Amino acid sequence: MKMLIVAATEAEVAPFTAYLRNSGRSGTVILISGVGMTATAYALTKHLASNKYDFVLQVGVAGSYDHTLALGAIVFVTSDQYGDLGAEDHDDYLDIFEMGLVEKNGTPHTDGRLLTPVMPLHEKISLPRVSGLTVNTVSGNEQTISKRHKKFGSQIESMEGAAFHFVCLQEGIAFAQVRAISNYITPRNKSQWKMKEAIINLNKWLINFVKNL
Repeated sequence: MKMLIVAATEAEVAPFTAYLRNSGRSGTVILISGVGMTATAYALTKHLASNKYDFVLQVGVAGSYDHTLALGAIVFVTSDQYGDLGAEDHDDYLDIFEMGLVEKNGTPHTDGRLLTPVMPLHEKISLPRVSGLTVNTVSGNEQTISKRHKKFGSQIESMEGAAFHFVCLQEGIAFAQVRAISNYITPRNKSQWKMKEAIINLNKWLINFVKNL
């Protein structure tokens, strides 16, 4: 199987990169896309234009609205959506679907979400399945957190997921997004984050996943 691993930063996959280098394993390629939706959409689209894969896997860290998910936990993001692509209407927020700019069920969206089509390989991803929200500015104050959670009800938040889903759906390629929970989404307090532990756990899972394909 020819597989592409996509990560926003080198740090998020450093242990896995070392594993690939030392194992001499072929057929697996790592793409560092850069942070955010714009960088991810550009890097992934450009790469797929001249390379073909059987499966594309995005990995990285994420914040969680869901406090039942332990810090350091690994999750499978089966749907993602835009969290700040729209307009402010006084004290309200309108997304691009409510603005009438994009149809909620217009390709590749399903009721405003970007879903992961089920495929047999997903059976090997034995992880809690969660919904994702993708934003350009991560939530870090009470008002933003409350508004986003109330409006979207997503369990985790990242800066790249929706762009990744969008490109893969448009290109018709099999994909999955897997994240490690580095922090709860609360007013910003990095002393409470478990970034190191999340990255360690993510890479342990990723190495094991690739070994067992």
